[in-house]
Amino acid sequence: MQINRLFEIIYILLENRTVTAAELAERFEVSARTIYRDVEVLSQAGMPIYMSKGKGGGISLLPDFTLNKAILTEQEKSEILSSMNAFRAVNLSKNETALNKLTTMLGAKNADWIEVDFSSWGYFENDGVYFEKIKTAIIEKKIITFNYASGKAEKLPREVLPLKLVFKGAAWYLYAYCTLRKDYRFFKLRRITELAITDTGFEMETPKNICARQEPDTNAYIKAELLISKAMAFRVYDEISRYQINANGNFVCELYLPDISTICTYAASFGEYCTILSPQQAIAEMKCLLQNSLKNYS
Repeated sequence: MQINRLFEIIYILLENRTVTAAELAERFEVSARTIYRDVEVLSQAGMPIYMSKGKGGGISLLPDFTLNKAILTEQEKSEILSSMNAFRAVNLSKNETALNKLTTMLGAKNADWIEVDFSSWGYFENDGVYFEKIKTAIIEKKIITFNYASGKAEKLPREVLPLKLVFKGAAWYLYAYCTLRKDYRFFKLRRITELAITDTGFEMETPKNICARQEPDTNAYIKAELLISKAMAFRVYDEISRYQINANGNFVCELYLPDISTICTYAASFGEYCTILSPQQAIAEMKCLLQNSLKNYS
């Protein structure tokens, strides 16, 4: 189509500055006359394109021209390129072609003001491989299979319809329809092993706004109060939104957790720096857990 050819001619000129009509005609498998007509169309559309004769001559754009100069502001161009730079952090394939093309076409300056790295401080060799496989399965709409480690230390085989990769709460998740549970599920990528893409396709639309912020249904959770030492301030600031600081500088925290066991497990993660204030059932269960733990050291 002519519109595609016109766009590519612009990109070629941005990359090479000067190209002969014969070179463009050979590339697009059209006549030189057709290329001259394309140049005329681009010129009438306001593109600063011109032709020069003689040795070293050919078709060129004005040296300072950048695509969309009249459409996008410098700030908008910078934001687009900065977003692309940040998105590069997901390591899609270490292919920077799209970013290089946009940088050439938009010509924005000062776009490198942010650097993002989604990888952890540890080394997990499957992270990049699984990310690429899941991305491919989502785009090609192919069912995938894997083993998944549950919170109860079980590894169950899963077959899912992959819909979206999600980054939330400092971790990557796969949002998919699970054929085992017959429902939508989030799967943490770090718990996935032996992932494989099948040849079976599927047709399913991804629900929109799956990460939309919602107020928790506190009626479905148990309210807990924890006293956490100021020595754990870094975790309180990162993990808990509702707290007050008492006269000693310690944190009185309010959380809503799904059950008594989860309250005790979370409190125990702070070790000696946390005391459960309520509910009483959680206090009683924590005492039993601590007494049983002592038996391991008797």
